[in-house]
Amino acid sequence: MNTVDILRDLIAFDTTSRNTNRALMDHVARLLAEAGITPQLVPDPTGTKLNLYATVGPADRGGVMLSGHTDVVPVDGQDWTRPAFEMTESDGRLYGRGTTDMKGFVAAAIRAARAAAARDLQTPLHLAFSCDEEVGCLGVRTLIDLLDGAPVRPAMCIVGEPTAMQVATGHKGKIALQTVCIGREGHSALAPMALNAIHLALDFVAELRAMQAELAERGARDGDYDVPYTTLHVGKIAGGTALNIVPNRCTVDWEIRNIVEDDPAMILGRLEAAAQRIADAARRHAPEARIGTEQVFAYPGLGTPPGADVVAFVKALTGANGTIKVAFGTEGGLFSQRLGIPTVVCGPGSMAQGHKPDEYVTRAQLDLCDKMLDRLLDRLAGGGGPD
Repeated sequence: MNTVDILRDLIAFDTTSRNTNRALMDHVARLLAEAGITPQLVPDPTGTKLNLYATVGPADRGGVMLSGHTDVVPVDGQDWTRPAFEMTESDGRLYGRGTTDMKGFVAAAIRAARAAAARDLQTPLHLAFSCDEEVGCLGVRTLIDLLDGAPVRPAMCIVGEPTAMQVATGHKGKIALQTVCIGREGHSALAPMALNAIHLALDFVAELRAMQAELAERGARDGDYDVPYTTLHVGKIAGGTALNIVPNRCTVDWEIRNIVEDDPAMILGRLEAAAQRIADAARRHAPEARIGTEQVFAYPGLGTPPGADVVAFVKALTGANGTIKVAFGTEGGLFSQRLGIPTVVCGPGSMAQGHKPDEYVTRAQLDLCDKMLDRLLDRLAGGGGPD
């Protein structure tokens, strides 16, 4: 099977993160088993979803790991003009949810592994396919636990998120947070006698915006990013039940996306201190007032040095002269920081097409990915791969 045929089958599985991915993973396991590859299926903590790990070639050497996620974002509320979970083609574009983010790379990696099984690899090829990446790189953590206990780890990793086949050495880290503000309910006609939780939330958001202004003006810089500094973002505020009731509870969902040079714990600590000051002042009027923040999820940034062996190795596979950094997050930071596996991001398509209606990847991009992976197999078979 070629990459496009494999991709067509993968798109037909609705693996939106809220759904199980078991049917897709069983299908991938069958494709690998047909080539004589025995994959290991690793459940997530709930047991409803699966990760997959497989090795082709000698298990006592490091080799190269190809990493990709199998979940996709929802299509709800989007104006698709084509079936989202049926791959269609027009003018060299392959349409369907996940074609670019990132089942295109997963399909190419499966094709490469099946081809590798027919060769005498001197250095192994590994596949690491995960669930629940789109909701915070959650699923891959059981895979990381598996590799953490393995006698030999991969020597390097290529995360195949869409970079238009450019070699990306970095991305920002992310912490997703929820701040809960508690006030005192009351009739709106007597509002000054109550404590409006939405007002507390707005005071907190004002502190967050001031911190963002400080980071933008005087914070650390990394010019390889479109936005070269750490960003703070409020995505959702929820509070109140009726206009004539002073709300006693309001939640703020927000995030920190930090460049490697910034410490997100320091930023969070300063904002929590500001929240405490707001709550302390409010308790002089309403002793029950409080503001608390909890982490929803987090993943670290990726900051692979441009001179690292993995960068030179993958640049040689692609023919690239330079490197980039990407705005979106990946599991690469977890592989790098938790396992010490040098990692880059390189895959077909552009994230400009991701998460949108009529998402697509081009045949030309998949062809470039296939050529990169064929060169990788030549290196692994010739003994020129990493140990």
